[in-house]
Amino acid sequence: LGCNIYSPDGRVFQIDYAGKAVENSGAMIGLKCKDGVVIGVEKLVMSKLLVEGSGRRVHPIGTHAGIGFTGYVADGRAVVSAARAEVENYEDYYGVDMPPHVLSDRLGHYFHAYTTYGGYRPFGLCTVIAAFDQEKQEAFLHMVDPAGTHYRYHGCAVGKSKQAANTVIEQLDLSNMTCEEGLKQIAYIIHTIREEEKDKPFEFEAGWVCKDTNNKFELVPKDIRDAASAWGKKKVEEMEMEDDESDDED
Repeated sequence: LGCNIYSPDGRVFQIDYAGKAVENSGAMIGLKCKDGVVIGVEKLVMSKLLVEGSGRRVHPIGTHAGIGFTGYVADGRAVVSAARAEVENYEDYYGVDMPPHVLSDRLGHYFHAYTTYGGYRPFGLCTVIAAFDQEKQEAFLHMVDPAGTHYRYHGCAVGKSKQAANTVIEQLDLSNMTCEEGLKQIAYIIHTIREEEKDKPFEFEAGWVCKDTNNKFELVPKDIRDAASAWGKKKVEEMEMEDDESDDED
């Protein structure tokens, strides 16, 4: 069935298949902390010959906003270009930065259009938006799925093992957590849901908009990302050692 035809039970299979493409890709996590929003992506490395930093999953789309995506990389590039055009056009017309909820709504319409016309297919990716709202003087977190549905979140996870990641996020005290602390928690969650023996190597990519960046969206510097990833990996190893010790005592 095409993406413009319902199945007898009221489903659009092409949207379901696009969701499967997202589930089979690396994890992406976004957190709204007390001082801003931080997003992190597990970018799976397909080849040892790949140059570090190429094929990025986190992109600035304006001085105040950025998006991360997981799924088909080629689809992601098209969505990033469309998002940048929307942000630029809004600023040219109104003279102010596009509010986060308007950006997520525009991207939702863009995604949805590809689910309603014959000859098109849904985008095989999910996007997470981190942007600062000038009117409310606060950063917000939104997510858009392949169907074009979009919501605002305190914290969200998509991609591989999203249920396990969301379970950990629900236990975090985000209202009292800084973005730098949130970045460490994202790294910890990604290392928690990985199976090092089976999963491919990955690069940890991240971006944030917070008070430390003067409410501008910036890619997280490599040294901070590496430190957060090392902290998360070490914490996972410590917890595994504690579990082994408790098993030995039993």
